[in-house]
Amino acid sequence: MALAGEVGELVAEFQWLTPEESQSPDAETLGRVRSELADVTAYLVRLADLLDIDLVEAANSKLDENERRYDPDLYHGSARKAPPLPS
Repeated sequence: MALAGEVGELVAEFQWLTPEESQSPDAETLGRVRSELADVTAYLVRLADLLDIDLVEAANSKLDENERRYDPDLYHGSARKAPPLPS
């Protein structure tokens, strides 16, 4: 729950910014974003540690799965979901 709260605080930093502003925040906003990213990272790493999950391996596995599920020619620029991979 603490992780979700920290993610909410991170998202709040971008809530009222334009897309351009969110890509180049001013120094004050960037400092707050940096702090919230640190909080999110700390909670995420702690959760992964408690559950004995290797975050790098999990991320690489997810990227591999997405590569198999999403053909760029069919899904580029689309928000639609791909069907699940066969078991």
